[in-house]
Amino acid sequence: MKHIIVLGSTGSIGKNALDIVRRNRDRFSVLGLSAHSNIDLLTKQINEFKPRYAVVSDLDKAQDSGLKANAALGKRSGRTKILKGSEGMENLLSKKSNVVVVGIGGSCALLPILKALDTTDSLALANKEALVMAGSIIMRQAEKKGVNIIPIDSEQSAIFQCIAAGAREFVKKIYLTASGGPFKNISPSKLKFVTPREALSHPRWKMGKKISVDSATLMNKGLELIEAMWLFDLKADEIEILIHRQSIIHSMVEFIDGAVLAQLAVADMRIPIQYSLTYPDRIDAGVKGLNFLKEENLTFEKPDYKKFPCLSLARKAAKTAGSAPCVLNAANEESVLAFLSGKISFIDIAKIIEKVLIKHRPVVNPELKEILKIDAWARDEVKCFIR
Repeated sequence: MKHIIVLGSTGSIGKNALDIVRRNRDRFSVLGLSAHSNIDLLTKQINEFKPRYAVVSDLDKAQDSGLKANAALGKRSGRTKILKGSEGMENLLSKKSNVVVVGIGGSCALLPILKALDTTDSLALANKEALVMAGSIIMRQAEKKGVNIIPIDSEQSAIFQCIAAGAREFVKKIYLTASGGPFKNISPSKLKFVTPREALSHPRWKMGKKISVDSATLMNKGLELIEAMWLFDLKADEIEILIHRQSIIHSMVEFIDGAVLAQLAVADMRIPIQYSLTYPDRIDAGVKGLNFLKEENLTFEKPDYKKFPCLSLARKAAKTAGSAPCVLNAANEESVLAFLSGKISFIDIAKIIEKVLIKHRPVVNPELKEILKIDAWARDEVKCFIR
């Protein structure tokens, strides 16, 4: 029996993780849940899984309910202790667990991740932004505490599984695959007129708003490049990005003898999420397998770095290292929010990120306080550029 905590339980990753728990109650019990403000769904999850703790991180945005009142007063809902805000999150993550599922998106996951590394055996990580911001700090803490970090993103999970077939020192290169997003086939001149609704229409995956826009700009793949550098101890030049429209090969690893191992599966996030929970075991995921006879072609293309400059900016930040990836991530988060709220155009996202990166003077080995300060500076710079 593994006792798990699910951060972001009302989001896509969290709901899929709880579905896996639902189908394997002999293997998992839910110790804690956290949600941003979706109290209706969190209440249903509490009633079904009966965790010992539940956190509402933003009471101001949460709708009025009995659970909100309990969170405000620190009371119980049945057997579940209802906690609130950052203090509640810290309280939850101080409890010993076997697995913490990080389904929180964005940079706000950094401090919870560092806290979880003190008390859990394994971190099932679906958040790439924290590693982009502070990869050296996170990986150093994980090694110190002996915590396994098991990636949930389909591409990173694929690399993790392929590398397991051979020793790390025999890896020559990895190939990160990308669907190409919704705008692969439209002309560059039309990108200026792209609407948020169009950017959110991903051809393969159903995801949150921020990651959907990142996929449209290909910044998501740039963030994954930096994430992979930390997860697998690689240099930027050892990572190649390929457009693979079919989304069947989730990533590949090339070894020094010329052998290439690929992980193939249908596009269903339950597979990598379940593997992160059951690792090193495998169990039935309730997902249909691939039908190779229906797949006529598996194609690969180079990404268009000129059309999607966010990818070039991410690779440049990866090579600069130090605090540059933190600035890249912060500027991207703020620019995406501005795009979604109609303040800037789609192509302005990359332009603003580039301006902030040019203005930044990189710090070689930033500590946590410096990272947080630089993150705040980059966000302020984006807002100034937008004004």
